[in-house]
Amino acid sequence: MCGIVGYIGARRASSVLIAGLQRLEYRGYDSAGIATIEVGLIVNKKQGKVQDLVDAIGVTKLNGTIGIGHTRWATHGEPSDRNAHPHVSENGKISIIHNGIIENYQAIKTDLEIRGYVFKSDTDTEVVVCLIEDIQKNSKLQIGDAVRVALTKIVGAYAIVVLSEDEPDRLIAARKGSPLVIGLGQGEFFIASDATPIIEFTDQVIYLNDEEIAVITREGYEIKNLDDVPQSPYIQRLDLELEAIEKGGYDYFMLKEIFEQPSSIADCMRGRLVAAEHKLVLGGIHKYAQQLVDAKRIIIIACGTSWHAGLVAEYIIEDLCRIPVEVEYASEFRYRNPVINKGDIVLAISQSGETADTLAAIELAKSKGAIILGIVNAVGSSISRATHEGAYLHAGPEIGVASTKAFTGQLTVLIMIGLRMAIRKGTITETAYHDLLDELVAIPDKIKIILKKNEEIQAISKRFENVHNCLYLGRGFNFPVALEGALKLKEISYIHAEGYPAAEMKHGPIALVDKNMPVIIIATRDKSYDKIVSNIQEIKARKGIVIAVVTQGDSLIPNMVDFTIEVPDTHELMMPLLSVIPLQLLAYHVAVIRRCNVDQPRNLAKSVTVE
Repeated sequence: MCGIVGYIGARRASSVLIAGLQRLEYRGYDSAGIATIEVGLIVNKKQGKVQDLVDAIGVTKLNGTIGIGHTRWATHGEPSDRNAHPHVSENGKISIIHNGIIENYQAIKTDLEIRGYVFKSDTDTEVVVCLIEDIQKNSKLQIGDAVRVALTKIVGAYAIVVLSEDEPDRLIAARKGSPLVIGLGQGEFFIASDATPIIEFTDQVIYLNDEEIAVITREGYEIKNLDDVPQSPYIQRLDLELEAIEKGGYDYFMLKEIFEQPSSIADCMRGRLVAAEHKLVLGGIHKYAQQLVDAKRIIIIACGTSWHAGLVAEYIIEDLCRIPVEVEYASEFRYRNPVINKGDIVLAISQSGETADTLAAIELAKSKGAIILGIVNAVGSSISRATHEGAYLHAGPEIGVASTKAFTGQLTVLIMIGLRMAIRKGTITETAYHDLLDELVAIPDKIKIILKKNEEIQAISKRFENVHNCLYLGRGFNFPVALEGALKLKEISYIHAEGYPAAEMKHGPIALVDKNMPVIIIATRDKSYDKIVSNIQEIKARKGIVIAVVTQGDSLIPNMVDFTIEVPDTHELMMPLLSVIPLQLLAYHVAVIRRCNVDQPRNLAKSVTVE
């Protein structure tokens, strides 16, 4: 989850590194540090945010043209100056930055301690750099070969970049399980966890594959595998604009990304859905399209917000296609000996395409003969390369840690998959198919209507400033939206919140309801509307505070509840795309009122690349 950046070229490295770390800070913000070659190796690091590092050291005095930088999300060792990266070998000549977890670090550490090494941190990363030093000392290898040999002894996941004082004109980069991208410039090269720090300088990149190691000099690069066999990398052009990763006048990336959803959803549909012709094509799912239609069951694996999108997809696919769907937490999937048959369809959902638990679940399913289809946002990501086929969201980069536009992008793609399956399978009529396509095309404009209620939702959010617990309720297609709304509030405002099916309220949660308990109910008009009305009455009978998301024009519920937020009418299958928007805005404004760091909530990182 940590952010990695490296540079070699003619520019002042420290400036490139700091700018890159600021762009990557959404990946971790417990501490930050840089290492550059000046007269010798100079390392500066600091607990806290990147700006804390800048304030502590200033970068104008650093003139070196090669360096590495890191912003940390802590795994081994608490956030502190001494546990911050980069870490340095015992002889002070080799520096390393690392994202991932070394599973056998304790055994290696014990062996090195026996040999006389003394460790200054609690991290697994320091063990790796001391191992490299030990190998180099005993084998007289160049730094690239020493790193390669060290990695053959390591068990676990890693993305690393190594810098050596003795070889001041080369960087060594390697990955296994954690992402790493190399940017190709004119007489300069960039390394990063993802493309966001690179696009300012180049649109030509190489995504390293697992167990590949790159030796990068000012003149060029060489990529080999751990068996020392040269590799032929694929050079990819980035389709990403600098403006997409800047705030654009918004106070927070999260708010910007909420307001981007009309365009991000339209981008998801662009080139796939031709409204005038009622034509829907999913070019990324072609070879296995018929197997998808003929599937006896579908397994969805995901984590967090993506898991909630998977739950909505379960309702959609079962309703439209009459195929049983199972939604699994990727983090639990491979630990419970799941039943996977050859030819089973597995949908893997991930915004980043780098989620470690989802990648591990994919590998298990592939080993059993399953067909894996990926639904990811990040082009060139590990999941996009590990799956047989799939579909990109095309939602643009999502910087805010709490996912918003990626969720609605995932729903949009999943709805299109469900509709395409249903018409090919013959489980819906042409008329119903055309009507649903029309409804989907209309969604971006309907979201624009909801976004105009931002100030209204901001006013409602003031009721939450001092609450400690909230309950979110929904039924049918809106039940997963209740889960997502509760997650958003937890993530960025630190208020305990739980999502439940509304009918389950009577089976326990209603015991929590009193005059101090806000209950957010998604009460849009659908086939369970009358039941939702009954749930509201039960809450009000116990003096609960009710905020209801209702269909525009509803004249019944507004007279029963404390606050209402209207959303335009749509088919119930599409309603999650609308009903989630007020919940995103509500969570955002509550967090702002409570003076929380919306984009960088405590203890969280954007991309969970460790298990």
